[in-house]
Amino acid sequence: MLNIFTLANGRLFQEEIESLEELSRFEPIWVDLESPTREEKHWVKQHFGLSIPEDAMDEDIEESARFYEEDSGELHIRSDFLIADAEEPHTVRVAFILNMHTGEHKSRGVLFSVHDEDVPVFRLVRMRARRAVGLIDDAKDVLLKLFDADAEYSADTIEGIYIDLEKVSTKVLSGNVTDELAGEVLGAIARHEDLSGRIRRNMMDTRRALSFMMRSKMLHAEQFEDARQILRDIDSLDSHTAFLFEKINFLMDATVGFININQNKIIKIFSVASVALLPPTLIASLYGMNFRFMPELQWELGYPYALALMLASALVPMWYFRRRGWLK
Repeated sequence: MLNIFTLANGRLFQEEIESLEELSRFEPIWVDLESPTREEKHWVKQHFGLSIPEDAMDEDIEESARFYEEDSGELHIRSDFLIADAEEPHTVRVAFILNMHTGEHKSRGVLFSVHDEDVPVFRLVRMRARRAVGLIDDAKDVLLKLFDADAEYSADTIEGIYIDLEKVSTKVLSGNVTDELAGEVLGAIARHEDLSGRIRRNMMDTRRALSFMMRSKMLHAEQFEDARQILRDIDSLDSHTAFLFEKINFLMDATVGFININQNKIIKIFSVASVALLPPTLIASLYGMNFRFMPELQWELGYPYALALMLASALVPMWYFRRRGWLK
């Protein structure tokens, strides 16, 4: 899918392109390619003179090769964007190519973005740019707003984790944690831990991309200050993710502790039962081993007497354990 975005009266407008002729009628500042076909890549090359690298969205690219500048002045940035899906949170690799020497208004430049699936941050920026006048002035503004929205999206996701962990804390600290509930809690904690780790990694990646843009000296004073503000926002999120990891570890330890308590209760039952049955076992052994002949042939009350003695020897320890509170 090939979408282009043009500026008109300070607002960003979107057009879906289905032919090269249609592309030739616009002068966009942002060209977004979602799962592009070979034909769409050919249109971009023919109209803008830009070749989309085949490894643009590869995951195995070395970290040092994800940010570089071509001799022609093209700026290449490969950055990850978070998708906080409730079932399967993950990150999407997006390849950005910033060309400040393309188009009728060369001062504005053109930003090319290539990715495999729709990114929530992109939808957020498109919605804001359509409503807010003067939010975006050139291609560099588009890239900065995407990183700004990425940091805000991560902050919203962290807030959602806070809310979910509060619910988990209520269940854990209620004290009545069954094995079934403990399994649900551990599953929820594991999902939140994975999501928190992805947020932290995503913020690190965004920080590196912004630092690269600032070092490249491509930003004017106002954009440079915007980039610094985004970095400050990202730094403020680090303390929150650190707190989340601590809270997750606490809930994990508390849940595992309740699981151990439940297991100890079961082991205690077996321990009490084994101790209570020791006297009857001893009586049965003595009764069966210390008679020359079967006692019931000489004493009719032999069996009832032995059974009563065994029952009494079992009840006395149980009464003692109950009095000491060991059966609670």
